[in-house]
Amino acid sequence: MKTVNTLIISLLFIFSITTVTAQPAPPSITVSGSLLDETARPMGYATVSLLNAKDSTVVKGTLSNDAGLYTFSNIAPGDYLVKATVVGYANANGSVFTLTKAEKSITVPVIKMQPASHSLNAVSITASKPLIEHQVDRVVMNVENSVLAAGNSAMDILERAPGVSVDKDDNISLKGKQGVTVMINDKLTYLSAAQLATLLRSTDGNTIQSIEIITNPSAKYDAAGNSGIINIKLKKNKQAGTNGSVTVGAGWGRYGQDNETLNLNHKEGGLNVFGTFSHNDVERFQDIGLMRVIDSVGHNTYFNQHTYMPESDHNNSYRLGADYDLSSKNTIGFLVSGYFNGENDNNNTNTYIGQSFSEVDSSLHTVSLIHQTYHDIAANLNDVYKLDTLGQELSADLDYSNFRNSSVAGYNTDFFLPNGAVQQPAEFLGNISPSTINIRAGKVDYTNPVSKTLKFESGLKFSDVKTDNDLLQTESTTSPYIDNNHFVYDEKVDAGYVNFKKDFQGYSVQAGLRAEYTSSSAVGDSANVVQSIPRHYLDLFPSLFVDHTINDKNEITFSYGRRIDRPQYDNLNPFVYHLDPYTYQKGNPYLQPQYTNNFELNYTYDKNITLTLGYSRTTNVITQIPGTDPVTKVSFVTEENLQIQNAYNINLYAPYTVNKWFEGNVNITGFYLGFISNGLEGADLNAGEPAYHVRATETFTPIKGYKFELTSDYQSSLIYGLFNVKPQYSTDAGVSHSFDDKKANVKFSVSDIFNQRTNNVSSNYADNDLIINQHRQSRVARLTFTYNFGNNKIKAREHQSGADDEKNRVKGNN
Repeated sequence: MKTVNTLIISLLFIFSITTVTAQPAPPSITVSGSLLDETARPMGYATVSLLNAKDSTVVKGTLSNDAGLYTFSNIAPGDYLVKATVVGYANANGSVFTLTKAEKSITVPVIKMQPASHSLNAVSITASKPLIEHQVDRVVMNVENSVLAAGNSAMDILERAPGVSVDKDDNISLKGKQGVTVMINDKLTYLSAAQLATLLRSTDGNTIQSIEIITNPSAKYDAAGNSGIINIKLKKNKQAGTNGSVTVGAGWGRYGQDNETLNLNHKEGGLNVFGTFSHNDVERFQDIGLMRVIDSVGHNTYFNQHTYMPESDHNNSYRLGADYDLSSKNTIGFLVSGYFNGENDNNNTNTYIGQSFSEVDSSLHTVSLIHQTYHDIAANLNDVYKLDTLGQELSADLDYSNFRNSSVAGYNTDFFLPNGAVQQPAEFLGNISPSTINIRAGKVDYTNPVSKTLKFESGLKFSDVKTDNDLLQTESTTSPYIDNNHFVYDEKVDAGYVNFKKDFQGYSVQAGLRAEYTSSSAVGDSANVVQSIPRHYLDLFPSLFVDHTINDKNEITFSYGRRIDRPQYDNLNPFVYHLDPYTYQKGNPYLQPQYTNNFELNYTYDKNITLTLGYSRTTNVITQIPGTDPVTKVSFVTEENLQIQNAYNINLYAPYTVNKWFEGNVNITGFYLGFISNGLEGADLNAGEPAYHVRATETFTPIKGYKFELTSDYQSSLIYGLFNVKPQYSTDAGVSHSFDDKKANVKFSVSDIFNQRTNNVSSNYADNDLIINQHRQSRVARLTFTYNFGNNKIKAREHQSGADDEKNRVKGNN
């Protein structure tokens, strides 16, 4: 109740501020117009500024759309002119015009832009995007020029994004909540948490342009992801001629690592061909301590386990694609991407068993040798057709992906008495677990700007995902492997959506509805026992956005959306995977999807500082649950559906500028996660506590050509389901230097400088009493060098006939 009162008070506070600052509201006038190039074709994606005619100060700014149209809303009466700029073209100014109180809208004359007559080589562009940008419906982390991206993988960078955290099992959370959908170039990955982690760790951070965090997506997006969508945008070169870049880097923590990336691009006329190849070798480790107490029928048994897990990864990823302008209205493209990775683990586990942690009765020593391979190839075909010059557009995508993974594991366990004598013969367990995933997807999207104030969107999508898993086992190094575990999961989703956006005086309303029909089948064959679990269900996912611009300084937005999280494929797989004879993990084929209703209220001051309040309610919460067999003393983890999760959050984002060479931002998130589930493991669960997450970033440019970055991060303790998560904190720093006319750049960075980042959790519920302490190789020093070569002159504007839309159409898994 205290949390609810706090939320209500905060809402009243925001509305009181906006009400005071809103009086009196000036007349609201809409200014619109269009831009053409020298051939009378629409000039898309130009920077358009509305200037005060008296002193040429900027009143508002925007970008023209791909039809060359632009609009300024909520303009007060006065004298103005419009200025348009785009790289490769001379600046263009319209004539001065006057707005009066009697007018509601005005269309200014067409502005025609001409190519620049001077050489672009003489222009030195020093402006850059801030590391963190807050937009109306998303937060954007501009990774491309960040020092801290040097030598890091996509997973490393993702852990540093605002409000994002990654737990000990590589599960990604946003504002404390799990259930994040990760997209790459606006495409779903359709991967489990483990497979997604492999993909992100093999993706070179130097290939990433930005990371978008969308907490309440519209109906246009897939409904998956109760806490929102993280969209990773990969770089794409659009400069004319033939050009590219080479990046090489090395890092060192306890072990060494290296990374190399080659980017090539050729653009001539309407053809753009591009390709990327990345390779990295990473040596890392994990230290895991597990202490648990088991009620063994009248007395307690204590397990004290320590595992050292060195890991060696060798990752290779590639992307090859092309776009071609068939005409000024039609652009087609294709992309082939994939990876081939290898991983070797050599785990060493010591387990001490006794009547207390200090009195040891026996011990185990388990050596696990695991070799894993991951292969993926994906293909995408896309087509964008502009139906007219007003922005009406039809686009289509076809996607196919094939993943082939394999794991070969051998577990050797020796048993000892307290004096070191052998207690019983050694045991061996061997696993071979191949798996394949085939993904087929297609979608069609239609956009129609019906008028200057009304926009209509609709689309259809289908996807078919099939996973096939085998588990072959043996209990002797001389015995053959027996295949008596087979699990196949097939999931088909058919979807359609409609979305309307309407602008009023001072208001913008967007409403949408998405329908998804899911048909799935889980078939498991274990020890000659066949289980078949079919499911068919239709769901509706409404969404609503209301934005109110009170005046030039104050803006408020309300949004609502319904979301779904279907069980991950590996969580449905009933196979048992052992860590040692007393610890294993298994799936649950009876998991149900979870559903979430998200509400969010956002207040923006001076287009700079944002304050967000959020509430969500999730039913059938998919959560990791620990369990113990009191007779065999074997512990395990699996996934189950809890009844309800209530989540409250408040977020403050505040950028600041100290002087021309020192700026930064702070992102503070407070949240409460409450879990309720009756009859869970013989008890009633009602758990939750307030928590907070703070991330501060500072950027320094005291010397020309040098850039320094410092990021500090702290997450307080929190409760998630049955687990109590301990605080986490770290500090990263880096410096970059550009030279040779900005063709060359060298970056040096150190992550987790003080080596303090750990993942420590505990659980004390019903029969569970355990503590897990985990430390990964988090402190790594990295040195990265990048050189850009080839023709870097920009021949014309960056967007001619829809080529920019491909970034919403291209599939890239790496």
